[in-house]
Amino acid sequence: MRIDPIQLTSKQSMFYDYKYNYQAVSDRFAYSPYEAGTWEERLSHLKNQTYPREGLADVLHEMNMRWQAPEQSLENIGKLRDEDSVVVIAGQQAGLLTGPLYSVHKIISVLQLAKQKEKALGKPVIPVFWLAGEDHDFDEINHVMMKNEGRMKKMTIDHVPETKASVSDIAIDQEKAPQWLRDVFLAVNETEYTQDFYHELQRVLSQSETYSDFFAKLVYALFPDEGLVIIDAHDPAVRAIESPYFKTMINQNEKMAHGVYAALQKNRQQGYETLLDSEMEDAHLFYHRGIERILLMRDEEGDFRGKHNEVAFTKEELLQVAEESPEQLSNNVVTRPLMQEALFPVLAFIGGPGEINYWSALKPAFDAADLCMPPVLPRISFTLVDRKTEQSLEKFQIEANQAIRHGVAEQKLKWVASMSYPPIEQLSRQVKHEIKRVHAPIREKSADFGADLEQLADKNLQYLLENIDFMEKRLNQSLEERHQYEMDLFDDIELTLHPLNGLQERVWGIVPWINQYGKGLFQQMNRHDLSFEHDHYVVYL
Repeated sequence: MRIDPIQLTSKQSMFYDYKYNYQAVSDRFAYSPYEAGTWEERLSHLKNQTYPREGLADVLHEMNMRWQAPEQSLENIGKLRDEDSVVVIAGQQAGLLTGPLYSVHKIISVLQLAKQKEKALGKPVIPVFWLAGEDHDFDEINHVMMKNEGRMKKMTIDHVPETKASVSDIAIDQEKAPQWLRDVFLAVNETEYTQDFYHELQRVLSQSETYSDFFAKLVYALFPDEGLVIIDAHDPAVRAIESPYFKTMINQNEKMAHGVYAALQKNRQQGYETLLDSEMEDAHLFYHRGIERILLMRDEEGDFRGKHNEVAFTKEELLQVAEESPEQLSNNVVTRPLMQEALFPVLAFIGGPGEINYWSALKPAFDAADLCMPPVLPRISFTLVDRKTEQSLEKFQIEANQAIRHGVAEQKLKWVASMSYPPIEQLSRQVKHEIKRVHAPIREKSADFGADLEQLADKNLQYLLENIDFMEKRLNQSLEERHQYEMDLFDDIELTLHPLNGLQERVWGIVPWINQYGKGLFQQMNRHDLSFEHDHYVVYL
C-alpha cells in the first residue's frame, strides 16, 4: 500500500476559505485549527469546565458491552473518567454496511488526530464516533451503491418503516435483510476474502436488533484494535444525562434560533453557500411521540408546537418533559453539536465540507448556551486505487489526480480519435468544407429565382451536412467497437475514480474493497501517519 497526498480544491466557497483563507471566516469560529497554540488554549479551556464523566462512562460501558466492543474501546471509556482526558469526535448516520466510504474516512480521521494530539499534549485523547441514531430519514441510509454492468446501481433494502421513526428505533427485518445482503455479495466477484467476510456480516446482522446496532458492531469488526468509542445518541440512558442541557436549549431557544438565522443571512450576503435551512421560529429540537419524531417550532408567545401542529407545549410544559422524560426529546443539526459539547470534553470536532458549512452558522447558538465551540478540523479524504485501475492509468498516461478531479471522458475521446488517421473529426470538417464550396453555385443560382428556392437550397445544404455528421458518428462508433477493450478500461477508470461525476468516497461503499483486499484494509490505512495539512490522499492498493 502506498498513500500519496494530492491537492483537491473544494468547489464549496465556505470550505475553501476555511482551509485556505481562514481570516475571511474566522469570526464564525472560536479557534483556528491551523495555529499551533490552539490546542494548548483549548486544553486550558476544557480544564475549567465540568462534564458528566462518571455517568457518561457508565452509560457508554453498558452500551458498548451490548455491541461486544473490543477491550481497547472499553479501556478508553474508562479513561473518560480521568479529569485530564479529552476527546476527538466526529459523527454520522447509521448507514447500511457503514454507508459511503466517507464514514470510515471520518473514523480514520478521528483515530489519526487522537493519536497525534495525545502524543503532542501528553494527555489521554479518546477517539469518539457519535452515531446519530435519532435521525429519521431512513431513505438516506437504506441502501448501498454497487458496481453493476458498468454503472453504479443503488441496492436498497426492502424495508419501509411504518412511521417516521428514529433509526435506533427501527428493528431490522431479519427475513428481508439477509436476502438484501446476499444480493449485495452477488454483485462482487468471489475472492479469497469473500466467504469469510460474508459469513461475518451474516453473523453481525443476525445479532443486531436495530440498524444502529448493525453499524456499531460492523465498525468494531473493521477497527478492533484502535480504541474507538461509539455512542448512540438516541439511547434513553444518554438522554437522561442530557436532561439539564435540553433545559438550557429550551430556555435559550429564541436567542439561539435568531443568532443562527442571522449568521445564515450573513453567509448569504457574503456569497457563501447556505446548506443549512433555518428560520427564526425553528426550535431545533424534536419531540418523540411513541416512535414518531416530530419537529418543533416556536410560536409568537414563545410556546412550542409541531411543525404540522401534531403537538403543542407551553415553554413550562416542554421544560417538564426535559426534566421528567428527556428520552422524548432529541436534537437537530443545529443543537446536536451543542449537546456533543455539553457531554464530552471535546478537544476537536472533525467534519466534512458540508458539516463545516453548517458549523459556520452555529457560533451564536454555542454562545447562547454558554458553550465554547471547539476547534473544527476538516476530515481526511481518500480515493482508493485498485491495481487494475492503476495499470490503466499508466497505460494511458493519465495522472490519478486528474482522473479524480475531472474524470477521463475527455481523454477517452482524444484517445479514440488518435486511433484514426487522418482523425475522423478532421476528415469530416474537410468534407463539409468541400460540400459548402461545391454547393455554393447552386445556392447562388437559387437566390436568383426567389426566396423560396433560396431557402430550399439552404435546407438542401443542411441536409447534406447532417448526413456527414451521421457518417462521422457511425465511423466513431465503429472505431470505438474496434477498440472496445480500451473503451471499457476508460469507463472503468471513470467509474472507480470519478463515479457519478463526483468523489469515489461519496458513492462507493466498503464491500467491493474489503472483498478484494481483506477486512484489515482500513486498519492498514490507519497505520500510516497522515497529515491534516493535505487536501486528499490517493491510496494505491
